[in-house]
Amino acid sequence: MKDVYILAIESSCDETSMAIVKNGKEVISLVINTQMDIHALYGGVVPELASRMHTEAITLVLEETLKKASMKIEEIDAIAVSYAPGLTGSLIVGIEAAKTLALIYDKPLIAVNHLIGHIYANNIENDMKFPLLALIVSGGHTELVIMEDDYKFKKLGETLDDAIGEAYDKVARVIGLKYPGGPNVERLALEGNHSYNLPRPVMDDSYNFSYSGLKSAIINLTHNAKQKGEEINKADLARSFQDVAIDELVRKVDKAFRETNIKRLVVAGGVSANKYLKEQMDIVCQKYDAELLVPRLLYCTDNAAMIGAAAYPLYLQKSFSDFKLNAYSHADIC
Repeated sequence: MKDVYILAIESSCDETSMAIVKNGKEVISLVINTQMDIHALYGGVVPELASRMHTEAITLVLEETLKKASMKIEEIDAIAVSYAPGLTGSLIVGIEAAKTLALIYDKPLIAVNHLIGHIYANNIENDMKFPLLALIVSGGHTELVIMEDDYKFKKLGETLDDAIGEAYDKVARVIGLKYPGGPNVERLALEGNHSYNLPRPVMDDSYNFSYSGLKSAIINLTHNAKQKGEEINKADLARSFQDVAIDELVRKVDKAFRETNIKRLVVAGGVSANKYLKEQMDIVCQKYDAELLVPRLLYCTDNAAMIGAAAYPLYLQKSFSDFKLNAYSHADIC
């Protein structure tokens, strides 16, 4: 079978990224242009600024991607792009670039769900075998799904309010840590002890998640301490938060292993970079003699290689998009 080269574009938030991926597995080239330092000045991503910076970077990123691969667009078999979910303005920049390339060079256009891209990041350096459980943990999403085959999903549960990544970022701001909040909370937690009694979310028998109550409890705790002139132990609070937040994921995954008898778990999304999360998921997987897949750090956060990996099954199915493709801030995977 002929090798398939896909040029993939990812611009859902604050990274302008392109990659050339061969047969959905081999990353020929990958370029990630991050805006993190700029948004850190504002304490978080500014959507209007993000889309403007994507516009400025997109052509340069394309040139560097092709140069690193020593390839021309004529040698590419398809153009893939993330279309949802994400910041609408940012997504539009990537989509319009993909449409333009597909039109000019007469290449198939493949629309990829950003969340599914995170799942397929696990297939770049490993082999996903079905059926499997997929835990999606990011700034905007917390979901647990069964994946029965390529692009065959069954949702078990999702967050009822805030995502775990959003909670990490909010806690970081409340205790005075810089953006990006998640990694800074994780680092600080290593220095602390679990000394704060925080509420355990969604203590029911469902697969759903909730982080709003936990986030609010920390906001109220710090506010009340400030009003009373009491000092908060930031490291202990970070550790207490992380223990409760991750335990929520562990309990649901444990329940899924117990009730489905599936023996594989993939962790997907930006929060999959969290080392404590990996350690806890490894423990629960060992309990059920299950295989754990977590992408290496490069593929945990937003990148175009994962979009190229997720586009390959769609290419084989000839599941192509037309030029009416648009951006959506919200989209489910099933």
